[in-house]
Amino acid sequence: MAGDVVTMAHGGGGTRMQDLLRDMIFPALGGQTLDAAEDAAILELPPGTLAFTTDSFVVKPLFFSGGDIGKLAVCGTVNDLAMVGARPLYLTLGLILEEGLPLDDLERVLASVAGAARDASVKVVAGDTKVVERGKADGVYINTAGVGVIPAGVEVSITRVTPGDALLINGYIGDHGIAVLKDRGDFAFDVALDSDCAPLAGLVSDMLGAGRVHALRDPTRGGLAAALKEMSSCSAVSLEVDEPAVPLREEVRAICEVLGLDPLYVANEGKLLAAVAPEDAAAVLEAMKAHLLGRNAAVIGAAGAGKPGRVSLTGEMGSSRLLRMPSGEQLPRIC
Repeated sequence: MAGDVVTMAHGGGGTRMQDLLRDMIFPALGGQTLDAAEDAAILELPPGTLAFTTDSFVVKPLFFSGGDIGKLAVCGTVNDLAMVGARPLYLTLGLILEEGLPLDDLERVLASVAGAARDASVKVVAGDTKVVERGKADGVYINTAGVGVIPAGVEVSITRVTPGDALLINGYIGDHGIAVLKDRGDFAFDVALDSDCAPLAGLVSDMLGAGRVHALRDPTRGGLAAALKEMSSCSAVSLEVDEPAVPLREEVRAICEVLGLDPLYVANEGKLLAAVAPEDAAAVLEAMKAHLLGRNAAVIGAAGAGKPGRVSLTGEMGSSRLLRMPSGEQLPRIC
């Protein structure tokens, strides 16, 4: 397929579309459900409460250090399910392809989707493909929906943070946003930095097995700052954060300082913020550190009984500042 590109005919419902499905999409993603080519997937669900989410992905560039739009689509969706304590099971995949997209690039994206789905133990069971005219999209846009099941006895909600809860994060913040920015080529940053894009359901399962996790949030767009503000407002508690305790790579810190960015507002795609019962914080932290995606986990603060929505950060020298909700995006098109 070297040299071949997506054409409008690939979205026309005829033989060219059937060729694309049969020769590329089904082999990459297929299983019994997709290969049957039904209009809807018929699924069996284990006992528990159904969790359902949807997301869209428009990252630029399509391929970046540590991932690409395909991996991002899978991880972003399964992580949304994991943040309510669900075990992700099934995904749908909607592809919006731009006329002229090299089929080699599409094949690479599909291989990434398949690999990420295997890593996350989910199946792609339904999908759709559309083609838009040249110049109407940046190569590929992806829409996903995810289905999972919350096991009996698991109660995780952004409304359940309780005064006294410990705030934990599973590692370095800001890696994804800065890695994508670096790979756009607008700045000459000579740093080896990968996106943190990763599926978090396995880590969440270990955390839930170690102690009482009251709330989870993945700090994607808006970064850790937005996640903290959302958690504080939705649970009507105040949050106090020890800023030096927040894990941050020196490379990310340096680039943010050069560009005038606050790393607390930079996007992540493999991080979670957890509110944990104080008596269980040590056990949950230990479980996180034992997992590959939580080796650099840290306790970064605690919930209080102050003004709902108030998030205060204490700095290196003991100074304090209030965290505000971002009004826009520091870095556009990062997920």
